[in-house]
Amino acid sequence: MATNAASHVDQGSLSAILESNDPSNTTTQPVLQCVQIKPLAAQQGTPERYRVVFSDISNFVQSMLATQANHVVHEGKLKKGCFVRLKSFQQNLVKGKRILIVLDLDVLEDLGVCEKLGEPKALEVKPEEEDAKPQPTTISSNGFYGNKPQQQQPQPQKQVLPSRSNAANSTSHANIYPIEALSPYAHKWTIKVRCTNKSEIKTWHNRNGEGKLFSVNLLDDSGEIKATGFNDQCDAFYDLFQEGSVYYISSPCRVQLAKKQFSNLTNDYELSFERDTIVEKAEEQDGVPQVRFNFTNIGDLQSVDKDSIIDTIGILKEVGETSQITSKTTSKPYDKRDLTLVDNTNYSVKLTIWGNTAASFDVVPESVIAFKGLKVSDFGGRSLSLLSSGSMTVDPDIDEAHKLKGWYDAQGRTDTFASHSAMGGSLGSAGGRNDQSKTILQVKEENLGMSENPDYFSTKATIIYVKQDNVSYPACLSEGCNKKVVEVDPGQWRCERCDKTHPKPEHRYIMSLNVSDHTGQIWLSCFDDVGRRIMGMSADQLMELKENDEKAAGDAFQEANCQTWMFHCRAKMDNFQDQQRYGVETL
Repeated sequence: MATNAASHVDQGSLSAILESNDPSNTTTQPVLQCVQIKPLAAQQGTPERYRVVFSDISNFVQSMLATQANHVVHEGKLKKGCFVRLKSFQQNLVKGKRILIVLDLDVLEDLGVCEKLGEPKALEVKPEEEDAKPQPTTISSNGFYGNKPQQQQPQPQKQVLPSRSNAANSTSHANIYPIEALSPYAHKWTIKVRCTNKSEIKTWHNRNGEGKLFSVNLLDDSGEIKATGFNDQCDAFYDLFQEGSVYYISSPCRVQLAKKQFSNLTNDYELSFERDTIVEKAEEQDGVPQVRFNFTNIGDLQSVDKDSIIDTIGILKEVGETSQITSKTTSKPYDKRDLTLVDNTNYSVKLTIWGNTAASFDVVPESVIAFKGLKVSDFGGRSLSLLSSGSMTVDPDIDEAHKLKGWYDAQGRTDTFASHSAMGGSLGSAGGRNDQSKTILQVKEENLGMSENPDYFSTKATIIYVKQDNVSYPACLSEGCNKKVVEVDPGQWRCERCDKTHPKPEHRYIMSLNVSDHTGQIWLSCFDDVGRRIMGMSADQLMELKENDEKAAGDAFQEANCQTWMFHCRAKMDNFQDQQRYGVETL
């Protein structure tokens, strides 16, 4: 196996890549062996990072996985001794050493896993003579903005032709860093990024003085980062940045720990423009993604923690009128407008937009809107609010939008939608009930549900068993009834409450689940809305599956196992056999 695998490894490829004069050289897709992988310490709430050592048998090199490639570790594919094909990567200079930032790779599982091949040596790369290279600031005649250093050689703008400027650009921008690689230890870097959001200029006045600032969100293939300009840099760069345009940004530019309370991005770091920071609008506006979304379905909002920042996409169902509220802190009036979004989970949610976005909002109902940077609130169950640093895109040309539009045109226009506010209002502070998060052990130790009145709690747990017997019941088709019906004759289902007979029933879930967390396990009972989300289908569909294909029905129950949810529960001691039941009201 080792001999066969060795024949696939591209020996000498690391030397060819790292000793190239072009650090962005990714023309090959080398096959290498992973000889070491280690997780890096990360701040709480930030993505994991992994350091990997790759070998081409002759040499080895330190590498870093971009977070977008973490899935190969989480899935157990990337492991010590395996073989990979690097599909997309960048090389960067960090503390005088060249490392690879791996953006995408395939694990070649057919080559198996074996001990380290050969005796690879650390690749010795001669340090760059950076002082001899032209500094980015020397190319100021092609749209660069920033102060010129004293050592800059004079070069009149009128003497620089487009062809010469392009050649200079390729030299100056050779060392393009991915955003993922930026840190306080990186020096002499340039990033090529798209501006996805630009804030308004904000001013402040306090006893220490006054000032102004603005910020932009920047995006490339590897991630996103926020950048802020204060005072002089605000004057220099505000008009230059336009949402949707691509820019080169070159150090010196401070890389510092991100202030999470002022950002909707997940990056550990953020940028602060300095006096000599160089910003150039790129001539080529392609090669950088337009926007990066990480959508949360509207139906999944109950499992999202309060104050989380998310993206979502939905059909604009209703548009409210503009109203004004007065800020308690500044006493300034703000425009607000409530929107109603729906999606193919058959849930709706109220979403509030503010300020100029609310006042100028003119999107036609039934349009698809993708929102980025929404804050989750538990007011009235679950609602969303667009942050000042957030953005919205109407009818985006992405797969999720096309699927939503197709679903809405085919059936969604006539569907009815469950509301998070209607389902969850009694569980939040608005209803006056205590819905605290509990572990399973706390639920038992605190004897929740043993008192005269029901107790309400939330618990994050994993489904370990779904009871398959009596998973549903035949219900009345009359609107708002849902009572059990009895088959009196073939094709005749009678509801005693409505005194009506229907040709068929609608099956509704009455599920029993065994769930577990790190402290123990309990049984939960849940009804139709919750059952639909857990099983991914209606009870009618499941019953039809059980009749026609028992194996497929069994697979559906298996797929429901090992799912982790935030369960919002009602605990009450039942008289039936003195059995304590915890009813799931929402997920």
